Amino acid sequence: MDIRAKKNTRVFKCLFPLSLLYYEIIFRLFTIGGVFRVRSLLMIPFCCAYGFVGYFLATLSRNRRVNRLITAVLLFLTAIPYGVEAFVYREFRIFFNIQAILGGAGDVASEFSGEAFRMVLSLQGIACIALFLLPGVLYLLLGRAPVRIGGRERGMAAARAAAYYLICVMVIQMTPVLSRLYGDEYSFNAAVDQFGFLTGVQLDVRDRLFGRNTFQDVDIVEALATPTPAVTPEITPEPVVYEPNQLNLPLDDPFGNATDDIKQLNAYVANQKPSMKNEFTGRFAGKNLIIITAEAFCREVIDPELTPTLYRMATKGINFTDYYQFAGAGTIGGEYQHLFGLLPMEGVDSFQMMTENVRNMSIAHALADQGYQGAAYHNGECFFYDRDQTHIHLGYTDGFLALGNGLEDVLGVEWTDSDKLMFEKTVPTYIDRQPFCCYYMTISAHAPYGFDDNDCAARYRERVEGLSCSDQVKGYLASNQELEEAMAYLIGVLEEKGIADDTVICLTGDHFPYGLDDGAGLGNMPYLSELYGYEVENSFQRDHNAWLLWCGELEDEEPVVIDGPTSSLDILPTLYNLFGIDFDSRLFPGRDVFSDAPAFIFTTGYDWKSDLGEYFNEEDTFTPVSEDVVLPDGYVENMKAVASNKISFCSGVLETDYYGYLFGSN
Repeated sequence: MDIRAKKNTRVFKCLFPLSLLYYEIIFRLFTIGGVFRVRSLLMIPFCCAYGFVGYFLATLSRNRRVNRLITAVLLFLTAIPYGVEAFVYREFRIFFNIQAILGGAGDVASEFSGEAFRMVLSLQGIACIALFLLPGVLYLLLGRAPVRIGGRERGMAAARAAAYYLICVMVIQMTPVLSRLYGDEYSFNAAVDQFGFLTGVQLDVRDRLFGRNTFQDVDIVEALATPTPAVTPEITPEPVVYEPNQLNLPLDDPFGNATDDIKQLNAYVANQKPSMKNEFTGRFAGKNLIIITAEAFCREVIDPELTPTLYRMATKGINFTDYYQFAGAGTIGGEYQHLFGLLPMEGVDSFQMMTENVRNMSIAHALADQGYQGAAYHNGECFFYDRDQTHIHLGYTDGFLALGNGLEDVLGVEWTDSDKLMFEKTVPTYIDRQPFCCYYMTISAHAPYGFDDNDCAARYRERVEGLSCSDQVKGYLASNQELEEAMAYLIGVLEEKGIADDTVICLTGDHFPYGLDDGAGLGNMPYLSELYGYEVENSFQRDHNAWLLWCGELEDEEPVVIDGPTSSLDILPTLYNLFGIDFDSRLFPGRDVFSDAPAFIFTTGYDWKSDLGEYFNEEDTFTPVSEDVVLPDGYVENMKAVASNKISFCSGVLETDYYGYLFGSN
């Protein structure tokens, strides 16, 4: 081999490692921002490992032209998932794993095609595409294929790939935080942040092929808050004895048809302490129920002057002072949390997987068995996220109506962004058929929020012109005026019919308003920080929200205040309790907020929060709520295991069709 050929071979060896590192850097710049976090530098040896695999594949042929073609194809094919994921992140502010992208990207493109095209054809979008295509283009223009490589050289390439990979694994195993993120506490978003996009994909494939350890042994912590000294009254009243919220479940596998995974789930459920019925059990029994998932809604929308009806609902109902709606899998992920009380561990596919056997977990089914009438509605396209196939199984007697499967006939228009119009046209169809149970997914506050791009925001522009904030935030607040108008109409009709005291409205958002910031990540969300009034730097700051649980009869009473941390996973068990429906609290990773169950919330990234403080998994840090907090021995480690087990349960329910095993198929 001559000197020129050897030089060409040395240069070619560096092509794939350097190209992959380039892709990772560009990807981070277009998504979460920042490149030089110390732990994230592991993506460098990971890129070397994957790069030598590319070198191995690109030198398989004895024909140099074939190898040159293989090289170009590999460079372009590698750029595609980076580019797709970058645009997904800019739309949803979270990373979608492979299954989530395959299940939801087409829906996003079809439903919001105009918005998608604007994003792709924007200056940043064009720059993103050009930069990801650059290595392949440069190689076609300037690159040369190496001379024929022998088996020994390819063997050395494979050995180098293995060596770099082993170095990464050794560093990870010697670093407890990274070891957890790489192993049992893997989440796609955290893996992409810490190890790079390709490693996140590799771990996603690993989990789907081989699974991972599920439940951890944990000491049950009975008291999660600092005990308060009891005050002994002069006369002690007879205590009320409540029964547990527990069903007779086949946890001992009486029919012998449980797989090993289901046996683990059975053991986990059997080990949980059921919560107790309480003074609020059955408080709303027999009342009407309207559940609303409000697009991109957040607490900051609520204002006594700008949104008086929402303010009324938030302050004169049941007040949740520390509520969170964790982002995951976009809008359908928020719906999944509200309707099933679980985290969407399988991304956008979670809803499809769950609705096969949802009868015994859906409150609509439970109330329909008691004679309730009603339907589910969405003023968006019914085919988006396959809602036409999933929402028909939720148990609403009149099914699911959206644009494309009948709602347009009710509304009298082919398309609308008006939530008020949806309520005006649908409420009369069930208002006189009591008791009723209905579900709404709104759309008015969907991004973008520019007055020129959002008809709903433009419609209410005058209401927000006097606010001292950016036009982007004004546009967001203006678009939420449509939700305010819809709620004013709804409560007005309930009062006119004389059934406000007999109707419960449960409203919260599907996710934080991620459309405010174009492709920004935590620590780089200027518009969201402006809206919130503080710099948004972590998931709890980003995902705090409002849960409005209102009933007309509560307005004449002192507000019921829930101070402990609550999340969207607490909605379903709380509603079950309030409506007096028999349920097994051990099957819910959330809690009935009125029960004796401790306040504890968690995310798919293994962050968690309790009455005593909050824990962030990537930093492995726990911050107590105050300096006066005294933690029980082993508290943080125990609660880390509790969070891990709850996440494993959310995942296991989907992977094993656990509810189908417990209750039988629909």
